[in-house]
Amino acid sequence: MSLGEIQDQNAMSREMFVQQHAYANADVSGGPRRGATVGSNLSRRDHTLESTADEFCEAPEPSSLPAIPVDAANLMRVLRQLEVLVKRHAPRIALKAKGSILLLNLADIVAVQAEGNYVSLQHRPNPHLVHESLSSMAEKLKPYGFIRIHRSVVVNISAVEEIQPLPTGEYRLRVKGGKKYLVTRTYKHNLRDLAQLWAGSERLCG
Repeated sequence: MSLGEIQDQNAMSREMFVQQHAYANADVSGGPRRGATVGSNLSRRDHTLESTADEFCEAPEPSSLPAIPVDAANLMRVLRQLEVLVKRHAPRIALKAKGSILLLNLADIVAVQAEGNYVSLQHRPNPHLVHESLSSMAEKLKPYGFIRIHRSVVVNISAVEEIQPLPTGEYRLRVKGGKKYLVTRTYKHNLRDLAQLWAGSERLCG
């Protein structure tokens, strides 16, 4: 290819770039496309290149985007894997029992009750006795969503399913599994921590 032919092609490329830039900045509300007339000396190959460039400059219509099918089986499998990961990294408590150390998920403990010099962890399916005071256990569990509702009871707020006001000014809580606990007036202010949002219950625990 001669030097003159190379220069001609470079000039033609610059002309095409100017035309495309003018088209991109043109007012789409009306009027002919600026620089839309192309000399008849453009080859078929040059016209193809121009069309391809225009296609890259134009954003596709939303309706033309392909629909991505969702496989329900794969979605359920991913959800199960996420549940396993959550349980694997959930906070746990370690306690001595029958010569060994048990590791229990705090989410599976619905309440802690004082029993003399021990506390009973109401763990599903079986409770466990720990030689520790309820006050000490309540302080340890407070950062993990446990609240004190009685001088001898601490409950897991995520396990509470129902609150029942009583005529005495006290409350009764029902936790997962159906067991109920009394909330005395001394600790009823802690019930505000049971939910992040209260609707139509401004006077509750007031």
